[in-house]
Amino acid sequence: MYKILLVDDEAGVRESIRRRIAWEEHGFDCVGDCENGFEALEAAERLMPDVVLTDINMPFMDGLELTRRLAERCPHAKVIILTGYDDFDYAQKAVKLKVMDFILKPITSSELTAVLQKVRGELDAEKLRREDFDLLKRQLHESLPLLKERFLERLVSADIGQREAEERLAYFGLPLAGPDFLVFAADVDRFAESHAETDHELLRFAIYNIMQEIAGQETGAAVFRTREEKIVCILSGQGGDPLLERAQQLAEEIRRAVESYLRFTVTLGIGMPETGLKGIRSSGRSALAALDYRFMLGGNRVISIMDIEGRRESGEALPSAWEKELLVGIKTGTREEVRKAITNIVSHLKTSNLSISQCYLRIQKILISLMHALDELGGEAEPFGDGANPLTDIYTFKTLEEIEGWLHDTCLRAIGRIAEARNDLAESQIGRAEAYIKENYQQQELTLKTICQEVHMSSSYFSALFKQQTGRTFVEYLTAVRLEKAKELLKFTDLKTYEIAARAGYADPHYFSVLFKKTTGETPSEYRQKTAVEKP
Repeated sequence: MYKILLVDDEAGVRESIRRRIAWEEHGFDCVGDCENGFEALEAAERLMPDVVLTDINMPFMDGLELTRRLAERCPHAKVIILTGYDDFDYAQKAVKLKVMDFILKPITSSELTAVLQKVRGELDAEKLRREDFDLLKRQLHESLPLLKERFLERLVSADIGQREAEERLAYFGLPLAGPDFLVFAADVDRFAESHAETDHELLRFAIYNIMQEIAGQETGAAVFRTREEKIVCILSGQGGDPLLERAQQLAEEIRRAVESYLRFTVTLGIGMPETGLKGIRSSGRSALAALDYRFMLGGNRVISIMDIEGRRESGEALPSAWEKELLVGIKTGTREEVRKAITNIVSHLKTSNLSISQCYLRIQKILISLMHALDELGGEAEPFGDGANPLTDIYTFKTLEEIEGWLHDTCLRAIGRIAEARNDLAESQIGRAEAYIKENYQQQELTLKTICQEVHMSSSYFSALFKQQTGRTFVEYLTAVRLEKAKELLKFTDLKTYEIAARAGYADPHYFSVLFKKTTGETPSEYRQKTAVEKP
C-alpha cells in the first residue's frame, strides 16, 4: 500500500477527493490532507508519503515551491499538480520541476483514478528495481571474498593496468601501498597417510588460515588462495631487502606451524622483490619458479629464488659477460663487437668440458636472450627467417663452427632489422614534430620543450635527431616556417607589419623585422614592394 498526501487550500476540495476515491482498491492509503505548503512540507517529512497531490495556487507557499522543497527533503515522493485553466503557465513550470503529472480542475473521479493507476505502475516498477538492486547488493556482499581472491590472483598472474589495480585495491580495502612488493607462495608437498579420510579441501583451508593468522595480519599484506590450490601472500613496504627478510621469517614460521599443527608439510617459494604494482606479477612468477626447485631440493623447506638464481634485474637472469657483450653490440649496432662476442662464446664452448646437450642448452639460452632483446627493440621481422624456429634449428648443425657462422649471420641481420625499425621510428617522430610545428607556428610560446613533450622524447636526443633528419636545428626550422608564412602574408595581403609578426608567432614587431632582414637580406617593407607586382 502506497501512502498519498492531499494538499489544497479549499477544505471542500480535499474532502471531495478523499470521499470520491476508493483508495485501497487502487493500492493507496490517504494518510493526511493539508491546507497549505508549509503544513504539507512538515507532514511530508513526518509521514514520508509516496505521492503528494497538491494544488498550485495556495497561500503562504504555493504548489511549485512545495514541489521544489519536496525534491530536497523527500526526493522519492511523486508529485501530482492540480491546476485550473488560468494557471496553465504554472503547469508548464511544474513540468520543468519533473512533477509526475498534472490534472486540470475540476477533477473527475475517472481522471484521478487513471492518474493514480499510472503512478502506481511507476511505483511498482521502482519498487521492483529497488528489490532487485538490494538483491544484487546482498549477492555482491556474499561474493566479495571470492571476488577479492580472483582479483589478487590476476594481480599476481596477469598484466593489469595501473589505474585498474589502484581502483580495485581501494574497492576491496587491500593495504598494498608499496612502493615495493614481494610475493611468496605455499604448496602442499603431500598429505600424510593419516589424513587419507580427511577432506583435502578442508586441510588446504587450514593452511590458508595459518598463513592468514601469521602473514595476513602484517601491515601491508594480503593472503589468498589460487585456483591451482596454492596459498599466496603479497607483501608491500619500503625497500626490497627488508621485504625479503620479512618474507623469509614469515615463511619459515608458516612452514613450522603447518608441520606442527596439521601433521603434514608444505614448501614455500619466495619471489624477487620488485618495485611498483606491475612488479607484483614478476615477483609472483619468480615465487612459483622458486617452488619448482622443490624437485631438486626436496620438500618441507623455504626456497628463495635469490638463493638459487641470485639477484636479478627486472626479473630476468643475468647473462654471462660475453652474452652481455653480444646483446650490447646488437643494441648499439656495433658489428665488430658482435663478431668478437660470438667468437669468444664459441671458443669457450670448445674448450669447456660440457656435454653436447649442455652446449646446445647454452646456445639456446643465448638465442632466447637475443629474441627477448629483439622484441624489446621493436625488430618486427624475424632475423632467423620465415617460419624458422632457432631453438630447434640449431640441432641441424653438426659442428660449433657451423653454429658460429649461422649465429654471426643471424646477429648481423638482427642489427640491420633493428636499425631499420629505429630509422622508421625516428622518421615518424620527426615527421610528427614537423607537422606539429607547421600547425602551431603561430603560438608565441612554441618551444623545444613543447615539441619534445608532444613526441615523447628528451630534448637532447630530439635536437640531435631533428638536425640529422631535417638538416636544421629546431630554432632554424621554426624560424624558416614562420618567415615563409610571413612572406606569403606580405605578398598577398595588406596586413600591417605588426599584424603579420603576430600571425607568424612573434610578439615583438621590431624583433620580427630584424630577424626578417637578417634571414632574407630585406626588410618586410622592401620585400613587400619587391613582390607587390605579383599580387593577384
